[in-house]
Amino acid sequence: MKVLLDIPDHKASSLLEVLNSISYVKATPLTDAKALLMEEIREAVEEMKLIRTGKKEARNAEDFLNEL
Repeated sequence: MKVLLDIPDHKASSLLEVLNSISYVKATPLTDAKALLMEEIREAVEEMKLIRTGKKEARNAEDFLNEL
């Protein structure tokens, strides 16, 4: 199982020490850029779920491209 935790920087090192002391746990810190990318992907997936269930309306592709 993979778990993503959001920990304040000043507390992270002590938690990583504890996690790394457990033989069956592998803790790998993420860069800020990678964490941001993962959050944006999660938000996009949630938005797609809302569109598929009809709770949100999709945008026209042409309008989207014109914004770029």
